[in-house]
Amino acid sequence: MAISSAICSSFKQELLQGKHDFDSSGGDTFKIALYQSDANLGAATTDYSTSEEITNTAGSAYTAGGAALTNSGVSLSSTTAFTDFSDVSYTSASFTANGALIYNTTTDGGSSTTDAVAVIAFGSDKTATNGTFTIQFPTADASNAIIRLA
Repeated sequence: MAISSAICSSFKQELLQGKHDFDSSGGDTFKIALYQSDANLGAATTDYSTSEEITNTAGSAYTAGGAALTNSGVSLSSTTAFTDFSDVSYTSASFTANGALIYNTTTDGGSSTTDAVAVIAFGSDKTATNGTFTIQFPTADASNAIIRLA
C-alpha cells in the first residue's frame, strides 16, 4: 500500500458536473484527514475513509475526520485558475502521519458527504511528540496553489 500525491480522478469529473464550490464566502466545507503509511490513497481515491486514518495517542489534537480547512477562494492568473487553503496546525499533538486527504463534506449542496478532492503524500512518516504538527499549504498563486487548472 502507498500514498501518492494526486488530484483525485472522481473530483475532476465532479468538478465538471458542478458539485464542488470553492467560493470563500458560502462555498462548500472542506476537511483534511491524516493517514498512516499503510493507507492506500491516490488518484483512484473517491471518498474519505477511516481505514488507516491516524489516531491521536496523547491529548486531543487529532479528531477522526480531520480538521476543517479555510479556503482562500478562487483566483485567476492569466490562463490558470487556482484555489488554496490556510495552514492547519494540531497543537499538543502526539502522532505519526504519512499523508493526507482533502475532501468535501458538502458536495453539490448536500451534507455529510465525503467526496475526495486531493491526496497529499508527505514522502515519509512525519511525527509530533507532544508538539505542534503543521500542514503548510503552498503559496496561493498560479504556479504553487494546491489545486490549479491550467
